[in-house]
Amino acid sequence: MEKGINAYLLQKFGMDSQDIRNYSPLVLAYIGDAIYDLIIRSMVVGKGNTHVNHLHRQASQLVKARTQSELIGVLMQELTEEETAVYKRGRNAKSPTMAKNATMGEYRRATGFEALMGYLYLDDNMERIMELVLYGLERIGKGVQNCDTKN
Repeated sequence: MEKGINAYLLQKFGMDSQDIRNYSPLVLAYIGDAIYDLIIRSMVVGKGNTHVNHLHRQASQLVKARTQSELIGVLMQELTEEETAVYKRGRNAKSPTMAKNATMGEYRRATGFEALMGYLYLDDNMERIMELVLYGLERIGKGVQNCDTKN
């Protein structure tokens, strides 16, 4: 079986894999935020070469807390019991910060979504991440085909 990107990075840095079930939900959200951002940026750039400001605006619309909250709303029925538990741990975590343009509820759901992304990434399950992200974006009407890089 081909190793995932996390296992590859750990090997290159000479580090051992940790039991991800022991990670704080906010640590999972921290790495999950970066992974989701990378996926969205890759999707936006993959649609074509354009001005960086336009790419940033496109990506920002998809990574903001409100959109992540919307995503997890349509994904909940698709999650396994384990994934749901990870999401809930992230959603219920007490974060010292809050998004500027989101309600507390949206921010907490987004944190849960990011924790799930982080958990799946650290579990080397990029296939599942992509399945959920693509399905979710399609369901909320912001899928790859709706991502416009013109302008």
